[in-house]
Amino acid sequence: MAELKPIATRLAFGEELAEIGSREDIVVLDADLSKSTMTYIFKEKYPERFVNCGIAEGNMMTTAAGIASTGKRVFAASFAMFSSGRAYEQLRNSVAYPELNVCAVGSHAGLTVGEDGASHQCIEDVALMRAMPNMTVISPADGTETRAALRAIVDYQGPVYLRVCRLAMPILFDPDEYGKFEIGKGRILKEGSDIAIIGSGLLLHEAVKAAEALEAAGISVRLVDIATIKPLDEALVIESAKKCGAVLVCEEHNVIGGLGGAVAETLSKNCPTIMDIIGVKDTFGCSGEPMQLLDKYEMSAPHIEKAAKALIAKK
Repeated sequence: MAELKPIATRLAFGEELAEIGSREDIVVLDADLSKSTMTYIFKEKYPERFVNCGIAEGNMMTTAAGIASTGKRVFAASFAMFSSGRAYEQLRNSVAYPELNVCAVGSHAGLTVGEDGASHQCIEDVALMRAMPNMTVISPADGTETRAALRAIVDYQGPVYLRVCRLAMPILFDPDEYGKFEIGKGRILKEGSDIAIIGSGLLLHEAVKAAEALEAAGISVRLVDIATIKPLDEALVIESAKKCGAVLVCEEHNVIGGLGGAVAETLSKNCPTIMDIIGVKDTFGCSGEPMQLLDKYEMSAPHIEKAAKALIAKK
């Protein structure tokens, strides 16, 4: 793979949205944050199909529902804290209940919003969206996966929550080799037998680093990318647990209700397995440099490596 410069998943989303925007059925809404969510790129190309709804996410989601009911495919973007939190009721009753083709985009998710601090570090959005009937939840790891996910979402029937991040991260997946994004399907990035490390979103990058360190120490790691958190690829999760006998989930989210919770629910019913979750330990974040925050909250690669060794010792 030719070396590609790091890119934030929010920027990859904005660029790809403008690429597919030639479709007349696509309409984009934003809550006065288009320069942050990157929907302004679409706006510059297709201003007639872009609406700035102002700082009113609840109204934005009901407007999105109304437009979607006419047969359009609507993308409604804001910070994750607002698109999932402030607009929860409207998403629930106006979008998810009637199963409309609205993609709610939660940008600036997780601790790596950094200096914006706890008020904007949304660490509970996946839990909120997972619990909502009819809602599909997708958290891509890099620019390549974000673009591929968006191409899948635009033809998907039903509501979607797309989680993207502020921080520019390296490209994990070769665009020429990634292929088609299948909603509801995970990917095995590396085979192994001692432990399965399952990651999503930005924290998959730290999981990759940890897996490399573990391999250097003689530990065989099966590394799994789960970009679709709901519906979960239960078959892949169960297969990984049976093969490795220990599972470690890594996510930039509260350890309650996110990908780790989904994996735990699946394994408890189908294949009880020793497991742990790397994530925010049910606390609010604080202001700071993004990577320093991951280390402070024990979510960086060295902490993943330590947790993996501890799990293996329990087998």
